[in-house]
Amino acid sequence: MTIRRHGVTSRLLVPTVLLCSLAAQSPDSARQLAPAGRLRVVFLGGNPTQGRVDAKTGAVSGPVKELSEGLGKRLGVPVTISPQAGVPAILESLKAGTADIGFVAIDPTRAVDVDFSQPYLLGWSSYIVPVASALRSVKEVDRAGVRIAANAGDAPALFLARNLNAATLSPLNGPDEAVEALARGRIDAYATNRQRLSQIAAADPRFRVLDDNFFAVEQAIAVPKGRSAALHAVNEFLDAAKASGLVRGAIERAGLSGTVDVAPPRAK
Repeated sequence: MTIRRHGVTSRLLVPTVLLCSLAAQSPDSARQLAPAGRLRVVFLGGNPTQGRVDAKTGAVSGPVKELSEGLGKRLGVPVTISPQAGVPAILESLKAGTADIGFVAIDPTRAVDVDFSQPYLLGWSSYIVPVASALRSVKEVDRAGVRIAANAGDAPALFLARNLNAATLSPLNGPDEAVEALARGRIDAYATNRQRLSQIAAADPRFRVLDDNFFAVEQAIAVPKGRSAALHAVNEFLDAAKASGLVRGAIERAGLSGTVDVAPPRAK
């Protein structure tokens, strides 16, 4: 399946009048979403489409920070944001009650453990290949003899495992391992989000990113399973965050334009 990028208009500032739609929710919403009196947020610290962690200060930036703080303000509670090393850690935090919400891509296998909000962001996924590769489009990658690798447990890997017809798929443990495997000819293509791929290609002229995409990862906010009132409050916040321009502005301020897009409004 090929999904091409959509254009992203430039709008860095959120109109003040629209921020009114992010007004405070009821005290009951705060109790449902942040029962400890503080909104405890977890996200994938190594996923730049969600946010970045400053290596020196530990400060978090990007969409996860802006949306978490926007939700905290709406609830009237302080916010704590904690990066995690992988999706299993996020799911476990929500199941154990040590986190209230988690930023994670929607996937059917994860819905067993948590409930997902509507998507707030679409993160495009493609492949990086050696510059001399004959592969030019994502359609060409899925053919017999082509060796693909993807980060174990990531949404692109889960999607490819269900949808590849002819190519072979192998798990690996991140971009560093992928670069080495590509350079040594052990794999033909590495699949992940375009932001990661763009960073690799910019830093290493041996590789190039394909122009099109095979998948749009739906980034969402997860809540503990069965917390219907909490999920409702998150969805209402995301409705307002999309309509006000908060999500689009967060994307642009993080330098993600062209690699991700605002998810469409949810059907009501």
